[in-house]
Amino acid sequence: MSTIKPVRIPRSSHSISRTMVSPNALRVLYRLKDNGFIAYLVGGSVRDLLLGREPKDFDVVTNATPGQIKRLFRNCRLVGRRFRLAHLHFADEIIEVSTFRSAAPDVAEIDESPEQVDGRTPRHLKSEDGMVLRDNLFGTPEQDALRRDFTVNALAYDIADFSIIDLTGGMEDLQRGVIRTIGEPQVRFTEDPVRMLRAVRFSAMLGFTIETETLDAILDQSASIALASPPRLYEEHLKLFCLGEGEKSYQLLRRTGLFTALFPCFSEWLESETNGFPHTRVGEALDRIDCRIQTGGNIPPHLLIALMFGQYLEEKGERFRREGANQQQSLDMAVAEFLAELAPTVQIPNKVGQMVRNMLVCQSRFRKIPGRNPLSFTGRPGFGDALDYLRFTGEVTGENRKLSVWWEQFVRDNPQVALEETSGERHPKPEAGRRRKRRRRRRGQPPI
Repeated sequence: MSTIKPVRIPRSSHSISRTMVSPNALRVLYRLKDNGFIAYLVGGSVRDLLLGREPKDFDVVTNATPGQIKRLFRNCRLVGRRFRLAHLHFADEIIEVSTFRSAAPDVAEIDESPEQVDGRTPRHLKSEDGMVLRDNLFGTPEQDALRRDFTVNALAYDIADFSIIDLTGGMEDLQRGVIRTIGEPQVRFTEDPVRMLRAVRFSAMLGFTIETETLDAILDQSASIALASPPRLYEEHLKLFCLGEGEKSYQLLRRTGLFTALFPCFSEWLESETNGFPHTRVGEALDRIDCRIQTGGNIPPHLLIALMFGQYLEEKGERFRREGANQQQSLDMAVAEFLAELAPTVQIPNKVGQMVRNMLVCQSRFRKIPGRNPLSFTGRPGFGDALDYLRFTGEVTGENRKLSVWWEQFVRDNPQVALEETSGERHPKPEAGRRRKRRRRRRGQPPI
């Protein structure tokens, strides 16, 4: 690879100040620098600071190897197989530190013994299809920048002179509001198909446009997203829909074909109608989720899954009921079938699936006002999330709105119902069990 001269933007020509950076990240940067290492703040934190946004986290990159980082920081934990990373644990956050890496196996310039990387030999490994399986080959700052996904994520803040280093035209794309891959999009998406989801997420989150060549590559390769790890795709699914721009992400995913590749059976159902009505509830639910997140609330994974796929699951349950199953059995089978459908692409944990099922089971109990033992019902684990689901679906469909109002008023009128905060709303907490009395031991009786 030919030598690339960095473009340095001096402190006087950019808006990032050290007061905007996490104190813990500054400590890491300065300790690396004071020990003779190069240390940059990189990635989304630099991008967000330049855009006037508050970064979610701060990542550091350095020429110190993982073993050297571990010896320098007592709070260090080395993690990862594909990417060997150092996590520095502070009281209130984790700072991720990585070593400069190279994208090609013949350009490594840092040599380290296996002992220095916790018994692992640094190496670069690709599958026959070109997907990167392991990427532990160390390189230079220039090589590290060029192996990142998008130009706007390849900017670096140098603690040595407070300048911004731009090797890929990221500053220009940031000013123009463009998401563009570094290098050939077809190659970069083959190396890691999840980059296509990241392009959609950044476009929706930042309000940026996906550059034409990059978008064409996504349209052409969208089916290959199914090659990524199902647990990883589940995590990416949460990121796409829990950042306050889920409805935009949803529309982009559908337009690019990525949604169909991730959720084939559900997408086929979306294209159909129920009783002559199109399935529009997903987008409307995501709109309301976005409103909650944008106003400071949060959505736990099981509530997100229930709101996105609830109508689909309800129709599955109805089908099983027509075949003779009771209410509980029909929902058990509906959720089990749904999880099995998604398992090859998006692997939803069984625990999350069980919580979704419990929320749906509660919906029939809400219709019995007040029913038997309403206080016992409000004390069940997950009642608050089930009430959230009832409220959301009432807002979307116009049905059952009186039910949610009644139960909310019932909770307010019964102060003996202890409440806890979980998904941004007040949730009932189960009553504490009665303490067992200790039996007094007779004098002279040996202890048990």
